[in-house]
Amino acid sequence: MRPVGGREMLGKVGHAALMLLSLLLLWQEAAAIEVPLDPKIQQDLKQPPTIIKQSVKDYIVDPRDNIIIIECEAKGNPVPTFSWRRNGRLFNIGKDPRVTMRKRSGTLEVGFHNGGRPEDYEGEYQCFATNDLGVALSNKILLRVSKAPLWPKEVLAPVQVVEGSPLVLTCNPPPGLPPPLIFWMDSNMTPIHQDRRVSMGLNGDLYFSNVLVQDGQKDYSCNARFNFTYTIQQKNPFNLKVQTTEPYNDTSYNASDPFGGRKVAETSPSFLTPEGSGSFKMVLRDEQLLLECIAAGLPTPSIKWFKRGGDLPAQKVKFQNFNKTLKILSVSEEDAGEYVCMADNRLGSIRHSINVQVKAAPYWLDKPTNLVLAPEENGRLVCRANGNPKPNIQWLMNGEPLNKITETPTSANREVLGDTILFRGVQIGSSAVYQCNASNQHGYLLANAFVSVLDMAPRMLGPKNQLIKVVMNNRTFLNCPFFGSPLPELRWFKNGQGSGLDGGQYRAYINGTLEIKRARKEDEGIYTCVASNMLGNAENQVQLEVKEPTRIIQAPTHQSVLRGSKATFHCKVVSDPSLPTTVNWSKDGERLDLGWRLKKDEESLTISSVSENDEGIYTCTVKSEIDQDSASARLTVSEDASHNPSVYSTLPPDRPDPPIDLDLSDPSARSVRLTWIPGNDRRSPVTEFLVQFEENRWEPGRWQNLSSYPGDLNSVILQLAPNVNYQFRVIAINSVGWSQPSQPSPRYKTTAAPPDAIPRDLRGWGSNKDNMEITWEPLHDLEKNGPNLQYNVWWRRKDSGDDWTNVTTSETKYVVRHTETYVPYEIKIQARNELGSGPESNIVIGYSGEDKPTDSPTELRVSKVGSTRANIHWKPVDLSSVQGEFKEYRLHYWRESSLVPGLVVSKEKKTTGFYTTVPEPSGILKDLVPYSKYKMFMVVANSRFESLPSNNVEFTTAEGVPDAPRFFRINRRSLDTLYLEWGKPLEPNGILIGYQLVYQRVNGSRLGPQQFETFRPNMTDFILRLPDRSARYKFNLSALTKVGMGEVYAEESPLFSNEAENFTDATDVVNKTVAVEKEKQPPVNLKALIAGEKYHLRVYSQELNSVSKSVTFKTKAAHIDQVDIATQGWFIGLMCAIALIILILLIVCFIKRSRGGKYPSSGFLTGFTKYLVRDKKDLPLDPVDQKDQDGSFDYQNGSSVRDRNENENSSDEDNKPLQGSQTSLDGNVKESDDSLVDYGEGGDGQFNEDGSFIGQYTVKKDKDETEGNESSEATSPVNAIYSLA
Repeated sequence: MRPVGGREMLGKVGHAALMLLSLLLLWQEAAAIEVPLDPKIQQDLKQPPTIIKQSVKDYIVDPRDNIIIIECEAKGNPVPTFSWRRNGRLFNIGKDPRVTMRKRSGTLEVGFHNGGRPEDYEGEYQCFATNDLGVALSNKILLRVSKAPLWPKEVLAPVQVVEGSPLVLTCNPPPGLPPPLIFWMDSNMTPIHQDRRVSMGLNGDLYFSNVLVQDGQKDYSCNARFNFTYTIQQKNPFNLKVQTTEPYNDTSYNASDPFGGRKVAETSPSFLTPEGSGSFKMVLRDEQLLLECIAAGLPTPSIKWFKRGGDLPAQKVKFQNFNKTLKILSVSEEDAGEYVCMADNRLGSIRHSINVQVKAAPYWLDKPTNLVLAPEENGRLVCRANGNPKPNIQWLMNGEPLNKITETPTSANREVLGDTILFRGVQIGSSAVYQCNASNQHGYLLANAFVSVLDMAPRMLGPKNQLIKVVMNNRTFLNCPFFGSPLPELRWFKNGQGSGLDGGQYRAYINGTLEIKRARKEDEGIYTCVASNMLGNAENQVQLEVKEPTRIIQAPTHQSVLRGSKATFHCKVVSDPSLPTTVNWSKDGERLDLGWRLKKDEESLTISSVSENDEGIYTCTVKSEIDQDSASARLTVSEDASHNPSVYSTLPPDRPDPPIDLDLSDPSARSVRLTWIPGNDRRSPVTEFLVQFEENRWEPGRWQNLSSYPGDLNSVILQLAPNVNYQFRVIAINSVGWSQPSQPSPRYKTTAAPPDAIPRDLRGWGSNKDNMEITWEPLHDLEKNGPNLQYNVWWRRKDSGDDWTNVTTSETKYVVRHTETYVPYEIKIQARNELGSGPESNIVIGYSGEDKPTDSPTELRVSKVGSTRANIHWKPVDLSSVQGEFKEYRLHYWRESSLVPGLVVSKEKKTTGFYTTVPEPSGILKDLVPYSKYKMFMVVANSRFESLPSNNVEFTTAEGVPDAPRFFRINRRSLDTLYLEWGKPLEPNGILIGYQLVYQRVNGSRLGPQQFETFRPNMTDFILRLPDRSARYKFNLSALTKVGMGEVYAEESPLFSNEAENFTDATDVVNKTVAVEKEKQPPVNLKALIAGEKYHLRVYSQELNSVSKSVTFKTKAAHIDQVDIATQGWFIGLMCAIALIILILLIVCFIKRSRGGKYPSSGFLTGFTKYLVRDKKDLPLDPVDQKDQDGSFDYQNGSSVRDRNENENSSDEDNKPLQGSQTSLDGNVKESDDSLVDYGEGGDGQFNEDGSFIGQYTVKKDKDETEGNESSEATSPVNAIYSLA
């Protein structure tokens, strides 16, 4: 036979896979038959054997036992017979007198009363249970006898060790079965104290990180305890001789200095175990992992643990033996990896790596279950197991491998496909027990599942010819339980006529129940249910009678009668004539004993000679065999009206008195009758009674509302929850308010019952890629209904057709492990307690965990890049590679730099998402900053993870229009000039080519013609001469790039009255910048705003180099009349008079000066000048204008060049305040402008030669003002007068 080539083999494998797929698509599986537990059915049902009890796989026995029992129990019909194999060969029980088998059982009993040794029966045993329909196998039971060997006798020489050195005392216990428990003691049977320095390792050896002199004061003996035989063996003790370099004094010892002040050489850490820098550890799944690191050194090293590439699983890891042992319970695959232990003291540290590999013995994913089929039906057995290495699946039938069984006619109906056996058109006689064996080098699993081909004619399981009476208009169910194989078809007929009943008024269920949605008189009759299959028919009949409801048509009414009079309660009843009824009366829940005072007839109850004892609630109850009705009324007995004081009716109403004498009656599983006596209503009728309860199990002492009832009732039936120990109280309520609570009733405990409620908020989600957490909201305490509440949880993969897998837990979540990544599961839940199970929930869909997407978007590119947006294109991924719920394609992008030289930008990363599934996806990236360099990459994202990034893409945005100037200030320097100052835009969005100023006069709501000014890009200030000093102007300033004009910064000049009021300061600020400390939190108060003005507010961050959007607000108008003072006649006259006086004074001064005269120090001019200076102190001062002259601005530190130059050039004398000057708002000293020299012939601020006082108030002229006003108007007396005004 020639070898098959690789390509040919690949073709054959592909062809086989295609055939298998086609077969699975065409094959239809019938639902397995569920056999009812009816005793008659079970008695007649033939069933292959099933193992129900067996000994453990690894069976260790005590050699001292007189008998060994190896269990094997099975059920089946016919009753199975049993046989055994020992070490793979037939075990002939009859030939061994010590071995017997129990009757109707396969359990072996091996006795040693007459001699023999248990060791002679060690070996591997397997039980076979056989009947006519098949053979079931037990696990292979390995029987071993426990051993406790003696410790070899040896003489141990004393151990000599230098103080401070490490030491290991070996134990080497004799091998036992099972292994012994090791512990260390001294010769006085005192346990050896263990701590960070001295401890026992996992191998039983005793480790000393460093030896102290005190360690030689006792001996050390290793002990082995064999739990199975309850024996302890002791090794000969070790004696230590500790050598010291200096004498040791016991009295000098203390815990902080164990060496008593003697010098002992310190050593850096070294590992006693394990050896070397690395080691390997293999552990099986679901077992416990123990890793150990014990180090030597002085001082005693401390041990720390790490895991490379991740964190230690905090919920699973435990540290033992003073942190020297790392323990993980129930190891799973994610616990594999490299663990590092580090030992360190003050001299250094050392590390050891332990590579942990997790293997797994086989474990079930889908265990095969019994299959009952009818002839010609299809079915399948599934055996899915996992492990590491992957387990090998072997199928057996009746204990023999399928591949070694001789072909029979029924073999053609069976096909093995790996872990699945398909059955098609099964026939009678093909019943068998199949075994699935999943094994690898670490263990095996064996499962029995029988396939029973059952043919049974239909049978009716319910009582014959039932008579059912129902109340008219009620929902009704007629039951007809049945069974047969193949599953019979059930049909209902009425009065033996017509086709099957299903639809309209009727609904037939698959379990044989017929629902009549609303029973009417015409629905009466005989209903026949007929079950039929290929083997025959069976039928049963149900007779239905529809009756009129029993009801009270005239109910008793509340009565208030005088003592000694007669009271009558009426109770008129109608019912179905064919149903006998009984009418009973009760008082306060207790049946009335009729006598000479209490008489009843068919429709009433009469009470004669009424007394106070007759007060209460009277209830009329009418019952038939299928329903009942009741009605109640209260009887109140009062005194004769002539005895009541009239003042009673004049008192105001009050809260009622609490009810009294609470009593419980008519107990049942979920209800009890509560009766009480109402208290005095305090002149306001009781409208409502509130019943509260308290239970002493979950929230003792807390009263909760149960229900409320009308005020005319004092006996009610309370609906209760099972398994609760109740007590009740009642509160009366009237129009005024609530009464005090009544005294509590006696306690009443309801009986337990299965849960009624379904756990809420059921959901399934994956916390890891290979699991699904099923969570739900637990039942409330009052919903548990009984002890030992648990939850039955079912799940199966959606649309797989698999059987449900279920688990019972008392927790509020369950983790399904070893799932495939992100697959849907059907989930349902049910609460249960010791009394039974509650209703099942609806099926919800959950998903297993997500994993990182395996593919990334590719060929990311941009097109049509504008100034603020760009088109994005990429090649999509296969959605199956997302390994989770596809959320979006997520674009990460950031601004790498600005193309504007020197502009620093924030590189904050931003993301935007695109949800699209089209073959050629694209999107638009918006809100980009013009004239910038951007970088970006794209990932695909599910709910938890992002994929690896795509290719990086760089692109630059086109130039755009700039932002608005950063600020725009308007400062008045004189009546007819404005000093305009602005800052460069925070985002130029291109290369600035200049600024454009548009201004126009504002006259009320009318605007004058626009006037334009353009400036170079390096200009940031401008002095504007106003044609009309009294007019207001609107200014629009914007920056320019080659693309166009940017955002406009609009401002208006202030009202002229405000300008005139503040002009003497020369710096009336319209636009202001307020600096806020970084630590100060909003809100920030803005002060010194102008009333009735409109403001634009923007916040600039120097740290982020960004500015907020503009916010517009308007201040409230001041309630004063705005009058132009310069146009008032009295003001003009006053100014002329003052000008004339000053002119005369100046002439006198000049004359006196020219003659060399002296000014009197206390003259009129001195007083007048001091008055001007003192009067000016009350005027507000604006911040000092700070701006560079050439308009340049430094983007790096946000300050102007001129700011720095002025600070450097200013002298101490210039900043020194004069007497009478004021301090500005920002804390700087501002010089007084009140010198007459500013308007005279100069002056350098020094005294004149004649010693006059005028020089005391002179200051230097502002450089800008001097250069900007070269005319002689500033020195004229008239201008000086205007300035003072």
